[in-house]
Amino acid sequence: MFVAILLLAVVSCSPASQHKTGKQESGWKQLFNGKDLKDWIVKIHHHEVGDNYAQTFRVKDGVLQVNYDDYQTFNERYGHLFYKTPFSSFHLKWEYRFTNQWLKDAPSYTYRNSGIMFHSQSPQSILKEQDWPISVEFQLLADAGDGKPRPTGNMCSPGTDVVYAGKIDDRHCINSTSATYPWDQWVKAELIVLGDSLVTHLINGDTVLQYTRPQIGGGVANNYDPAVKQDGKPLTEGYIGLQSEGQGIEFKDIMIKRLD
Repeated sequence: MFVAILLLAVVSCSPASQHKTGKQESGWKQLFNGKDLKDWIVKIHHHEVGDNYAQTFRVKDGVLQVNYDDYQTFNERYGHLFYKTPFSSFHLKWEYRFTNQWLKDAPSYTYRNSGIMFHSQSPQSILKEQDWPISVEFQLLADAGDGKPRPTGNMCSPGTDVVYAGKIDDRHCINSTSATYPWDQWVKAELIVLGDSLVTHLINGDTVLQYTRPQIGGGVANNYDPAVKQDGKPLTEGYIGLQSEGQGIEFKDIMIKRLD
């Protein structure tokens, strides 16, 4: 009996057993496989769902790119690459850096600007001529070269509202407290979302912004299906989407852990 118990204790404490337990407890899932766009859905303004115009979203050398090599003009082709399933409470992490591509006919605010949308409407419910998905955005910015601070990890709200400092904030974007980073530097970002409760933004391990109660409301999004925009409706879940808006950017190590 004693020998059997001892053997069981040794097995349970073996490196292989500890590794398996640690892997199970981690709970992280890879959203981007580093090889292709499997499990992702494209929606670009002026185009139908699934039309990856000019290979805007592509994979090269293990990174997911927003690439404009095959564009002649931008023509307001605001795009998003959505993961195939929605999430409610989750911890998302990724790394990003900008490239030196920027289309001159894109709006000036898109320079070294991109983002990740969450709690978004489904890509299938976005109309062909709808510019922005009704969603909340984790905005990504970089140094614009003008000497002015330009924090990243901000919040923007196309067709949505959030509660900040105890009340609904009517600003389209709320700046974070992050530093300003060079455009070509890899930056680590994290997003922790608890349903329609607390939302936390982190940059390089530091909390830079928190707000609560994401909900449908506000403006900015245009040409949407009115049945989708039910102002005041809490956003308890939705889709995650990588943004393209005229500025080249690269993403890697996109991982998620469900918290619900």
